Amino acid sequence: MQTFVYETPSTVADAARSAAREDAKIVAGGQSLLASMKLGLAAPSALVDIGAIAELKGISVSGGNVVIGAGTTHATVAASADVKRAIPALADLAGHIGDRQVRNRGTIGGSLANDDPAACYPAAVLGLGATVQTNQRSIPADQFFKGLYTTALHDGEIITAVSFPIPEKAGWQKFKQPASRFSIVGVFVSKGPAGVRVAVTGAGANGVYRASELEAKLAANWSAAALAGAKVSADGLNSDLHASAEYRAALIPVLAGRAVG
Repeated sequence: MQTFVYETPSTVADAARSAAREDAKIVAGGQSLLASMKLGLAAPSALVDIGAIAELKGISVSGGNVVIGAGTTHATVAASADVKRAIPALADLAGHIGDRQVRNRGTIGGSLANDDPAACYPAAVLGLGATVQTNQRSIPADQFFKGLYTTALHDGEIITAVSFPIPEKAGWQKFKQPASRFSIVGVFVSKGPAGVRVAVTGAGANGVYRASELEAKLAANWSAAALAGAKVSADGLNSDLHASAEYRAALIPVLAGRAVG
């Protein structure tokens, strides 16, 4: 592994100043970045470790929203009584990310900033119509995800929290790759302040996306029966050693129906 400067700022403001360094990378849980560095796929001149910043951690419920600090681990979200009470599907999603080590190291902010096309949290953020808060601005979910490993974040911009509107109903289903436990297909559905939303991860060649055809069916009739026989086009879906595009297309309405219950 190459040499680099390692910094551990104690505040978001300090982290932002360090992240402004050329070729610097922000690291939270390090689940993706460190692996990329070991493989020689990333070679930052500096690592800015934000894992010890207290203001990035914690969960609160107010004004009809669940607000989760960007440095909050998956395990903490999964175990939170507040999340289980307000958005049970979100706690369920967090509790099935990776394995115990991943859940106790990985963070919601790190997952969203990395935007892996098969990650679970992007589906929850897009499926609930959440807002990503940074040290510079607030970004609606529909404007945050820009493509494969690409988000609306500027260089050096730091996710500080995610605000999830509490839905009337929500559900999550994942057909996982058994070794990595990433989603071959994952579907998050919700009905609430942001309307009816169906977000799909693991299937789209450009990352997480909304399945508008399924949203229309559920807006007319929120039930699994409304999706019986529904078809999703395989155009633009992934095809790899785990599943063909056609297989993923067939899974999407099935999982959405199960998520609705």
